[in-house]
Amino acid sequence: MRSTSVYLSGRKQKLIVLFALLFLLFLTFIYALNSGSYHLPFDRIFTILYQSVTNPGLLESTPSEKIVVIDFRLPRVLLAILTGISLAIAGCVMQALLRNPLVSPFTLGLSSAASFGAAMAIVFGGSIMPFIPPEFQNGVIILCAFLLGWLSILLIYGISRMKGSSSATLILAGVVIGYIFTAGVMILKYLTNDEKLREITLWLMGGMWGANWGAVVIVAPITLLCFLYLESLAWDLNTLSAGDDVAKNLGVNVNGLRIKGLLISTLAASACLAFTGIIGFIGLMGPHIGRMLIGNDNRYLIPCSALLGGLILLISDTAARTIMDPIEIPVGVIMYVIGGIFFMFLILRGKHRVIT
Repeated sequence: MRSTSVYLSGRKQKLIVLFALLFLLFLTFIYALNSGSYHLPFDRIFTILYQSVTNPGLLESTPSEKIVVIDFRLPRVLLAILTGISLAIAGCVMQALLRNPLVSPFTLGLSSAASFGAAMAIVFGGSIMPFIPPEFQNGVIILCAFLLGWLSILLIYGISRMKGSSSATLILAGVVIGYIFTAGVMILKYLTNDEKLREITLWLMGGMWGANWGAVVIVAPITLLCFLYLESLAWDLNTLSAGDDVAKNLGVNVNGLRIKGLLISTLAASACLAFTGIIGFIGLMGPHIGRMLIGNDNRYLIPCSALLGGLILLISDTAARTIMDPIEIPVGVIMYVIGGIFFMFLILRGKHRVIT
């Protein structure tokens, strides 16, 4: 009876944390919609959102407000939340699969591969995919970044099949592949002209400049489906934390779990990074803070990481476009600053056990 009472009490505390984070994310969502050069009262924000769903015709009388809130800010805010969620759950699951809290989509070479794909599209343009019309040049960049992100994990999968899919093999393969693609990006930057070099550099910084409803429509279902599938693996991930042998004795297909988990995590992360460019530290910060709040149970840690990832990136993006208004700072730069301060704080507080 006592153990049951302790379990239910712990479960209740975890659910309270999740609902508190969800409420905080909602408040930040509303604040982000009101942030920028064009200010609106909060009650007007709610009215515009309500009318856009129930009676869009009423917004024709205030076209400027509708354009600012519905066409510009809302898709950007939603894309920031979706990107934060995707990167955080990808990092959380990868860390559980490889039993290493420093693993993230970037540790396994995904960001370097996506960067190389985007750089190729920027340098060579439509010649890479001649079947895509020239006016859809941004689409070529997005598609190349997405495909190369997937290629990185397929290469890692191939190496693990040859050498055994141990966590050490996967991590080392990811690091090596990341270096190879990084070298490719450096070569392209060296060979291209100044205009394209600036475009590559800007993409590598990461940002929500390309946010639109088309991006949200593509990313939202991918993020939702990946989250639901990865959450369904939570029990197996908990079992895996006790070691491969224990998980196998309990009936878990460890190799299959690792491959499926890595592929779906890569899909979630690469789909978002293809639209936003490289944004770091979300896949590390979200899971780390989540463990501090609710522990290591992946049933709660995955949704907690998702909420934290969306919250952190939304706050960062809001700061990036308002802190030096009207000048916009790349959100990737903001995240490097926040991430560096966060991990330095852990080191100085003697919390090295969290990140080792």
